[in-house]
Amino acid sequence: MTDPHLPVVISERRQLLNLAYRLLGSLAEAEDVVQETYARWYGLSERQRRDVAVPGAWLNTVASRICLDLLGSARARRERYVGAWIPEPVPGHSEWFGGPAPADPADRVTLDESISMAFLVVLDAMTPAERVAFVLHDVFRYSFAEVAEVVGRTPAACRQLASSARRRLRTSRGPSAAQRGQVVRDFKRAWETRDIEALIGLLDPAATATADGGGLAPAFLDPILGGVRIAHAWVQIAARNPGVSLLERTVNGQPGLVAQLDDTVVGVYAFDIADGRITRIWAVRNPEKLRTWTLG
Repeated sequence: MTDPHLPVVISERRQLLNLAYRLLGSLAEAEDVVQETYARWYGLSERQRRDVAVPGAWLNTVASRICLDLLGSARARRERYVGAWIPEPVPGHSEWFGGPAPADPADRVTLDESISMAFLVVLDAMTPAERVAFVLHDVFRYSFAEVAEVVGRTPAACRQLASSARRRLRTSRGPSAAQRGQVVRDFKRAWETRDIEALIGLLDPAATATADGGGLAPAFLDPILGGVRIAHAWVQIAARNPGVSLLERTVNGQPGLVAQLDDTVVGVYAFDIADGRITRIWAVRNPEKLRTWTLG
């Protein structure tokens, strides 16, 4: 018997992927969550599925609960991770699967301010309950009563969780995409020419650079603190990798850089920028986190 809810169920895929990625910071894990959510839906009997008043709401609630469980075990997994853990970067639409858009539009993660690397890094520092409450309410506009069903706490407690999470996020607006793009473009040029003075001028004196190689690719294990130290480190990186090409690409909805070696993407760089200077660099080198990146 054909599932009468099939069109609605299938149409929720993109929403589920967007939700799970923001909750987990990993596209690979988000895809697994979506598959598990659908498996649970079709694990119901036909009568049970017919009794679900709003299939979309059921799917999103189940996906959120799966993510909450995964977040609870994530900290233990991160303790075994080699070096720093950075959320998995997602490319702009032109870079997905080597074409202008994903083969399936439902597989596209919507790019907005709630997907920037800076935003995801702050989310990753929250408790699982804080993260779920904040993302569901502030990003996806769930009511606190609906959030409570997922988190297993009262609506009032969920309101407090979201408020606590909100305080962790900066409220000031950053520079425009055009301004960010110019800073990143200038950084790329200075990096390629190994212009140490230009790099220092583009970096905030208190900037931080973090790399994620996951033990699978060369990467510095501890964050580099200070614009001068970062500039010198980036010049050394350029000297050690003369065959690498740098490409301007959209990284998590914002201007970033992609490092390419022999037609293979070997690094993705995301930036946080304030007052015309780079304050944070996130360098993702773990090949397992670069699988969706292809040449545009």
